[in-house]
Amino acid sequence: MQNKFKQIVSEGISAIPEKFLKQLDNVAIVIEKRPTKVQEKKLHLQQGLILFGLYEGVPQTRRGSGYSGVLPDKITIFQESIESAARDEKDIKEIVRNTVWHEIAHHFGMDEREVRRAEARRRERSLE
Repeated sequence: MQNKFKQIVSEGISAIPEKFLKQLDNVAIVIEKRPTKVQEKKLHLQQGLILFGLYEGVPQTRRGSGYSGVLPDKITIFQESIESAARDEKDIKEIVRNTVWHEIAHHFGMDEREVRRAEARRRERSLE
């Protein structure tokens, strides 16, 4: 399923509008099985909550003139977390697509509340 999941993540990235993909700067998107204990602790992740993805880095809105020579930001997609929450492959694709959108929004500087509002607007538009 590893190669299939990579393909699903690639499709999720491809679903992002080109105008946003062109603006991604110094960011790597990787797949891991699950979050590490350090990541869970850093996020104060409550017991029983499932983390599908994580953005780690300096959002574009915080980058100043001194931003250079730094390691890439990292967006991690957690395969086992997503697969454990999904009912089937269609569900996996939907969760991955939403997770990629969510983490890229953080890269562009949106906080969690702003991302959630943008996700709600996106869902409303897809229902129209």
